This record gives sequence, C-alpha cells and structure tokens, in this order.
Amino acid sequence: MGALDGRVIVIIGGTTGMGLSGARAFLAAGAKGIVIVGRTSETCAEALNLLGPQARACLGDATQPQTAVEAIALAQQEFGGFHGLYHVAGGSGRKFGDGPLHQLTDEGWARTLEWNLTSAMYSSRAAVRALLAQGGGGAVVILGSILGQSPSPKYFTTHAYAAAKSAVIGFAKAVAANYAANNIRCNVLAPALVVTPMSARVAGDDAVLNFIKTKQPLDGGRIGYPEDLDAAAVLLMSDGGKFITGQVLAVDGGWEVSEGQY
Repeated sequence: MGALDGRVIVIIGGTTGMGLSGARAFLAAGAKGIVIVGRTSETCAEALNLLGPQARACLGDATQPQTAVEAIALAQQEFGGFHGLYHVAGGSGRKFGDGPLHQLTDEGWARTLEWNLTSAMYSSRAAVRALLAQGGGGAVVILGSILGQSPSPKYFTTHAYAAAKSAVIGFAKAVAANYAANNIRCNVLAPALVVTPMSARVAGDDAVLNFIKTKQPLDGGRIGYPEDLDAAAVLLMSDGGKFITGQVLAVDGGWEVSEGQY
C-alpha cells in the first residue's frame, strides 16, 4: 500500500517546478487523484500529459480567492473527495521593486505579499472550509522559504519576500493551533535555493553557486532540485505525518546551520 492510497490532493501552483514534482510524488505514493492549478493553458496541458489519467487541471490565479475553491470543487466532483492541499504558488517581486529595505518600493511590497502570503491564505481558507464541511480532517502544506527564518544578506536581499515567508510560518502555526481538534493539520515546507523558473537569476551566477557549495553543503554542496522536497511533502500529507502540525520543515541542504563562504 502507498502512503497516500485513496487520497485526493489539490496543488495550487502544480504545473511546474516543485508543485509538479510533488504531484508526481503524490501519485507514485498512491493518491487516487490530483488536481493541479496553473496560470496558463500551456503549462496545464504539459503537466497533464506527464501526470496521466489520475490528474485534472484547473486554470487560475492563486491571488484570486475563488481559484482554490474551484479546484477543490473539481477534486470532489471528479474523484469523490478532498483530503489535502499543497500550496506552492508564489514568487519573487524583484521586478516590481522588492529588494533591500532602503530600495524597496510600495509596489514591490504589495505584489510580493499578495503572491506569497495572501494567496496562501486564500488557498488555506478554501481547504479548511471544505475539510470542516466534510469532517474527518485533512492536511494543508504551504511552501515557505528558508529566507523566512534564516536571511542571507549578500545575494538574497528581497526583504518583502522574506517578510511574506516569515508571515506564512506564523499563519500556519495559528491555523494548526485552531483546527487541531478537527484533525486538520497545517505545516510549512521551507526550501533553500532550488532550481525553478524563479531561481534562474541566481542559478546561473558562478559567484552564487560557489557560495551555495558551502551554504548548502549536503550531498556534495549543490543547488536543490524540486524532487528534494517530495518525500517531505508526502510525509506531511499522509498518515505518516498524522501527529505533526504547526511545524516548519526546512529542506535546505544545511543552509540554516551553515555559514557559507563568499
């Protein structure tokens, strides 16, 4: 039997990167069905082609409150239930003016919090409402960032992003505390630098990669890959994590406990 046998899971931001990798891992662990949410029809179609007949896709923007509501309704309609939500959507607001505080623009602040904090609230609210209506409990896993708890000032100075990801931790802990009696769990996965479209700016920078060799020293000192998070996501979504809530699991290659050398 798989860890997720019979489960139906919705992934907000599930068509690329860590979300798509998580979808594949959930299906491999026995999930009955997956609903992925993406922002373009092209990425949705490509992801469905990879995931196969146990997946459905929903086109939507995570910063809109109905997106997760509609994805959960689709999961219930297509697969007869809903057991967990994995919120992966988010991104850098650098192009809108996120950066160090003395350079941070109002738009950079607002856009970054909308993408990374407000969207997580919308998704989690929809999930908790659905799980309460069904009864029986379930799981919410939110993708955070190691920058929400362990800043790195030389190469990663996006202070709105750090604030948003730190706020996700407080939000998840409050949700976990409030709904534990309903057997609804809420946890955060906090990766360090991982290969994704968002990280392309630094993933090709030799100076940053040299820094990462000692900042993320595990497994030879390397940048992370989306699949590095999969086992942790499966654990938190499954009965293997049934006694875990309100926690932040850093999948960071040693980032938080390593100094890094410039």
